[in-house]
Amino acid sequence: MKTPQTAIVAATASAVDDAVLEPLHAYIRGHATGDPAHFRKAFLPSAHVDGIRGGAFVSWPLEQYCSLFTGQPAEDEATRTRCIDSVRVHGTVASASMTLHHGADTFTDIFLLVQADGGWRIANKAYHRHA
Repeated sequence: MKTPQTAIVAATASAVDDAVLEPLHAYIRGHATGDPAHFRKAFLPSAHVDGIRGGAFVSWPLEQYCSLFTGQPAEDEATRTRCIDSVRVHGTVASASMTLHHGADTFTDIFLLVQADGGWRIANKAYHRHA
């Protein structure tokens, strides 16, 4: 299987502990493979994914978001890319942004992460689909 394409802005990568990047990499693997188990590893069970879909606001609990994935990579996975644009850590909380190029669609994802139980997890995600 092809490794998920991802890049991390160089300044960010050198300044951020790898542990805070772990859930972001798991999130990327979820998209690359279509396997929702990676999302369950990345997100807290209480997490929500918020954004606009079909012109209406949506706020999916984690399991509803996971149900959107089939367990198989997208047919055009070889052409998709994901880039972690920024990560800012403030003690036990962090924020991150990511750009995803999925075929004709480009998304900006904004994450809120928390450090709990010895690791980092995504508490919530909001996204924007660019026109």
